[in-house]
Parts: sequence; structure tokens; C-alpha cells
Amino acid sequence: MAEEAPKQFEIDLPQELIGGAFADFANVWHTPNVFVMDFLTLAQPPRDEIHPDTGEAMTVVPARVVSRIRIPPEQVFELAKALTQQLEFWERETGRRMPPSGDLPTA
Repeated sequence: MAEEAPKQFEIDLPQELIGGAFADFANVWHTPNVFVMDFLTLAQPPRDEIHPDTGEAMTVVPARVVSRIRIPPEQVFELAKALTQQLEFWERETGRRMPPSGDLPTA
């Protein structure tokens, strides 16, 4: 069996995507066949409310999806490796171990 030749991707970034989309946080979920990453930005300031059924106090954080990315499960491993590698580079470049803390919600 012949060895597979290395791949060199030619990536085309359309002009309208160069600026990207800012996201305050991401939500990740999956189905049996796909992983979905929703990138969200805060739409309004958080507000305190009382849950109508339980009476519990809660903070509602209005957010809007600015981008949804769907990838096959096989690519999740490559994405995790790439994020880990880039985080290590970032830590070495900035001398920081964690990003600045903020009042952003976690998903």
C-alpha cells in the first residue's frame, strides 16, 4: 500500500469574512453525527428575574448567535489539538496563564 502524500490546503478567505465575527462566548453541543459550536454575543445587559414556575431568582443573559459552525466528530479531535497548541503559544507569548476574568456567562 502506497503512503498517502501530505496535504497542503489552499485556503481562500472571502473578503466579507476577513473581519470575522466577535463572540463573547461559545456553546458546544452534539448529535450522533455532528458537533455544533454556536458563537454568541451579548445582546443586552443581564437582568434579574424570578422563574414563573419555581419562584427561583435567576439572571437572564440575552445573547445572539453570530456564527454556527458544524463539524464532523472526527474533526473535533483535530480542533481540540489545534486549540491546545494555540493556547500554549498564547501563554508563552503573553506570559499569562488565563485570560482576563470578566462577567461573561459560561455555556
